[in-house]
Amino acid sequence: MTQAARKPPGRFIRTFGRTITRAAAHAPWTWRLLRGPVRRFFDGLAPGWDERVQSGTEGRLAPLKAAIAHVDRDPSRVLDIGTGTGEGAFFMAATYPGAEVVGIDLAQAMIEIAKQKAANMQANVRFEVADIAACRPAERFDLVLMMNMPPFFAQVAELVRPGGYVISIASRGPATPFYTPATTLEKGFAKRGFRTIAADPAGTYHIAERPPA
Repeated sequence: MTQAARKPPGRFIRTFGRTITRAAAHAPWTWRLLRGPVRRFFDGLAPGWDERVQSGTEGRLAPLKAAIAHVDRDPSRVLDIGTGTGEGAFFMAATYPGAEVVGIDLAQAMIEIAKQKAANMQANVRFEVADIAACRPAERFDLVLMMNMPPFFAQVAELVRPGGYVISIASRGPATPFYTPATTLEKGFAKRGFRTIAADPAGTYHIAERPPA
């Protein structure tokens, strides 16, 4: 990876990300006011996104690779929330080829890029424009992934089957704009019946499990 690719996010992006993340964790009712600006923000960033963040590189995906080593049960249904241009969803589809993988994102421009990529791949993955706050699928999931995402605790908890997992990834650790400390993730999911099974001391991943029925 080049030095330019490793340049940290700018001050505005860090401030924007931290503001949205704190609101989602501690004042989730504010999302109805914030989703419009968030959608426009990421629609505007979609062109050139993959190059800007080096989305499919080994370095960016390394925390996810490390996290799934703690998953004991292979999922049959996976949801990637805030999928962006789809790299996390593609990684999960390659890791679990027998699983149905769904990637959702608020930004239509991001989803259009993900769909273009999927058209050239043989992967069991589909992409939809969707708001996690209004996501009500017919079936729940065995694994929910949030890469560099605010922690929508209540909404995510409703989507996970007994015995399922939630993987939260912060690609840059505490330097990630949308970063939530492990203590906040642990408390937020514990209130909804989950237990923490692994957390990276460097802050790049956290895994919570809904105990099997």
